[in-house]
Amino acid sequence: KSMSRNVTVGLVQMDCELMNKKANLEKMLSYVKEAAEKKVNLLCFPELCSTGYSPELIGEKYLDLAEEPDGETFQLLSAKAKEYGMYIAAPIVLKSEIPGVLYNGMIVISKDGSLMGTYNKTHLWAGERFWFRAGSEYPVFDMEFGKVGFMICYDGGFPEVSRILTLKGAELILCPSAFPIRDKDMSDIYFATRSLENGCFVGGLNRVGLEGEDKSGEMFGNNKIYNPRGKLVAEAPVNEEALLVATFDLEDVARYRENEVVYLRDRRPETYELLSKLY
Repeated sequence: KSMSRNVTVGLVQMDCELMNKKANLEKMLSYVKEAAEKKVNLLCFPELCSTGYSPELIGEKYLDLAEEPDGETFQLLSAKAKEYGMYIAAPIVLKSEIPGVLYNGMIVISKDGSLMGTYNKTHLWAGERFWFRAGSEYPVFDMEFGKVGFMICYDGGFPEVSRILTLKGAELILCPSAFPIRDKDMSDIYFATRSLENGCFVGGLNRVGLEGEDKSGEMFGNNKIYNPRGKLVAEAPVNEEALLVATFDLEDVARYRENEVVYLRDRRPETYELLSKLY
């Protein structure tokens, strides 16, 4: 191969303390340090990692926990991103331009410590709708090793999200989540499928830990990375905290798309009018 664009990705599966931002940020910083020791280029945390997830349990307290994109979580992680030369993606509760309106979003920090931008979850799940506004944009982030797109949890079940990111150039798509164990069968299908149909690398990452009296919020970790053919290339354990680290070559994406996974080449957009209609 004439050239390689290797990237070492770190996907965190951690337990988060409900509404204890200080404890969660401290834990996140320890993962940043571990990732730096393992020479990670891009580190991603799970959904709503600074606050915990549950809309039922947190509710209006999200308002107190929410931050501007360049707020406290950014300040802490930005310094480390710059120190270690590492891109960091951190899903947190974000304030919007409108007072009191929040996003289930994420900040993306460059290896020079600057804020590259944000992504706001576009497909809200169940009780999230009471507290968050749905995002409407699908940014792709240009990093030194290649183009990276993000989606959050439920977004992973919508092929349109990954397809739009792919059509905007994404070669790697990461999906931080807070999946309950009862839906593990679904998440096992989500990311393999998204990687195959788009001919790109996809990483699904998930919280661990319990939320709620009835343990309905039992989240299982089991982070996974799939190659452009939908093959599992790296996997972390179930129900324990871990940092999954894997290295792969983004040059492979073009090769797969030209020779093996040719769906993008053979698409027939002129026949897809129905896709933009409401069900």
